[in-house]
Amino acid sequence: MSLEQFKNRNVGTQNYRMLDLDPTPVTGWDKFKQVVRRSLSLELLVGLKVTLREMIKALFFGKMHTTKYPFEKLPIGPRYRAIHEMKRLLESGHYRCIGCGLCEKICPADAIRMDTHYGENQRKEVSEYTINFGRCIFCGYCAEVCPELAIVHGGRYETASEQRASFSLFEDMLTPIDQLKNQKEFPGYGSVSVQADKNIKKTPLAY
Repeated sequence: MSLEQFKNRNVGTQNYRMLDLDPTPVTGWDKFKQVVRRSLSLELLVGLKVTLREMIKALFFGKMHTTKYPFEKLPIGPRYRAIHEMKRLLESGHYRCIGCGLCEKICPADAIRMDTHYGENQRKEVSEYTINFGRCIFCGYCAEVCPELAIVHGGRYETASEQRASFSLFEDMLTPIDQLKNQKEFPGYGSVSVQADKNIKKTPLAY
């Protein structure tokens, strides 16, 4: 189609298919007759036939078109920014967060709160770390600015709960100790190197 034909608003009806429709009922008696006529023509059973057909396929032939959530979950993209995860050190199991506070400062929604203290070995530790997911816009700035890759975006996208406080606990986002071997690593500064096992055996970390 050329530009002139596209701009032409005076389009004829030669390309349209005209439907022979019944006139719209006006009076109550006409509406009643239309309902009776359509009921006797079994138009309602046509829709029920399709519903019953798909239901029988799902129940007896295993052709289910829906996802059985929460037992089954749809796959998400690798770059999807979902609920945050706090990573641990694979050497000692201690959390990677050094308490620098960059994620708290860069957060545009002011959703991150952090309190730090110095531990027994004079290492700066995080005493309290919370993320208010009611305010979080999941922009990913906190994960990008973290120098130790301690906070990343995971794949858990469920944000429903009875209490708001359950979405801001540091322990809920931290990798469990028993699942430390299955912790997913991301490339970047602070990630595990290729020769990590050999270097750990030579110089193990004290913390």
